[in-house]
Amino acid sequence: MSTFRVNKETPILIIGAGSIGERHIRNLWQLGQRNLIVLRQRKLPLRNIGDAQIKVVTTWEEVDKYSPKVAFVCTITKLHLKEVVNCVNRDIHTFVEKPLSHTTEGLSALERSLSEHPVYLNVGYMMRFHPYIQRIREYISDKTFGNVITIQSKWAEYLPDWHPWEDYRTGYAALKELGGGVGLTLSHDIDQIFYLMDSMPNQYFVMPNYKSTLEVNVEAGMDILMKFADGTTANLHLNYFERVKERFLKVVFDEATVEFQFFDSTLTIRKSGSEDVIEQLDHFDRNDLFIDEARYFLEHLSNYKMEEVSNQIETSRKIIEICNNE
Repeated sequence: MSTFRVNKETPILIIGAGSIGERHIRNLWQLGQRNLIVLRQRKLPLRNIGDAQIKVVTTWEEVDKYSPKVAFVCTITKLHLKEVVNCVNRDIHTFVEKPLSHTTEGLSALERSLSEHPVYLNVGYMMRFHPYIQRIREYISDKTFGNVITIQSKWAEYLPDWHPWEDYRTGYAALKELGGGVGLTLSHDIDQIFYLMDSMPNQYFVMPNYKSTLEVNVEAGMDILMKFADGTTANLHLNYFERVKERFLKVVFDEATVEFQFFDSTLTIRKSGSEDVIEQLDHFDRNDLFIDEARYFLEHLSNYKMEEVSNQIETSRKIIEICNNE
């Protein structure tokens, strides 16, 4: 178990300064971290980091001069694993944006590195911190409405709307060679199912969809069927070709159906013969999920166990296998 503790002057490295890298810079500054080093390819002006004050470097040689103890990997998907290994081999505790990699190749080498450098590794699936996801997880574990029977999930958005200031055709999500594809890009919802079930499926079937008119060389849609050891099934649909966005999670129990609508921030409980019970989060800010996951990561560095790291790698391996239809 670790005894390392982060303070406001702990040197923290952020690798990559695209939109997610900038988000983590802003959030870390908000959390009180005052020693931020940003590694990127060129020293270009950043778009939006709020009041944060940073040091920008362009090589690992420069990084090493600051001896960072913690890192946030925010590069394109294809580079995630490479930068994680760079950090682990320097004994740097590492948070990496999802997914851990676009391929399972190299995961065994990462495990070997971690056996020699037992640092904490956390993969950024921030939906685990949503209060309604945590609530549903409690319903399942406590059998509040009996056993869970099946789960349905959908996440649909239109890729060109994500970053209007960029050409979607050149972004990582659109290109196989950069680790793109809707499965890996929207794999939050796959991890969400694993988190709710506290296990991984022992059977799954994947059907990718390449039919959209989007100018991408990856699947823009994906349907996934899963079956867990206890007989629970799950049906997930992901796409980034749908013009009207929609995101929901529906869990069917013996005695009730619970539905979480993400964009409306509502949780609905339906029972036969009773009126629906509808709850809504007031003033929900999606960025709070990113702040919560960063805070958890930093605070957890003082008491993590390597078993947690091994479990994260196994979860990531299964997610990658599913997204790549292996």
